[in-house]
Amino acid sequence: MALNEHLVELRNRLVVCAVVILLMAIVGWFVFDYVYSFLQQPFNAAKSQNPDLQAGISYGKVGSFLGTKMQISAYIGLILAAPVVIYEIWMFLVPGLHRNERRYAIGFFGSAIPLFFIGCVAGYWIMDKAVPILLGFAPNSEAVIANIDFGEYLKLFIKTMLAFGIAFDLPVVLVLLNFLGILSGRSMLKAWRWVIFLCFAFTAVMVPTPDPFSMIAMTAPMIALYFAAVLVSLWNDRRRAKLEDTDLDDERASTIDDAPEAVDGPSSLDEDDDR
Repeated sequence: MALNEHLVELRNRLVVCAVVILLMAIVGWFVFDYVYSFLQQPFNAAKSQNPDLQAGISYGKVGSFLGTKMQISAYIGLILAAPVVIYEIWMFLVPGLHRNERRYAIGFFGSAIPLFFIGCVAGYWIMDKAVPILLGFAPNSEAVIANIDFGEYLKLFIKTMLAFGIAFDLPVVLVLLNFLGILSGRSMLKAWRWVIFLCFAFTAVMVPTPDPFSMIAMTAPMIALYFAAVLVSLWNDRRRAKLEDTDLDDERASTIDDAPEAVDGPSSLDEDDDR
């Protein structure tokens, strides 16, 4: 295909993605009440655990209600349209990939997408535990009223879920780099101390709870995924080394087989001398 044909195909697929996201955002507009109550659940749990808590969700401006509903509807549209968007990206990229590259891409998407959503669920679980604990530091006084801005509350929710979704996908990126020959499994294994330290540091920052069990429960899956990526990379390195050794033996064998026979030359010369 020529360059202009690629650009036309890219435009068409982007239009399809935009239309699907818009349609799913309209669906999100009608299911807004359910999602809104779902997001409010950690806040309501904090109030149920502490009945004396003077707290509530506030909106700073008159138009904040409409802006919040449109923002949440857009997020719902992106989530519901994700399968179509991924399919359009795949259909645009697959014609330019070789067979082995297609296998790598299928493996990457097939493992990265479920792990991302699992990480998002873990982020929601963290928020469900963190919000009651954070609001528990508010003093039990009638003079203190905690007015939580819903916009900031929603941003914290989204950032936490995205952070854990991306963190759960990092092992998949490491395996992809190994299959591309950029990073070896031994190099990944040598850095295991730093990786464990960074995982605990990341969880300590993203999980603002004094409970050590919650931090360990969130760090353990990330460490397990990292060592799983190391095992897969070591297996791939060993498999690649065996293939290279096999190819080298074939080359040596073919060189020996194709060599001219050195025995026939002197014997034929001796026969000519005898004659």
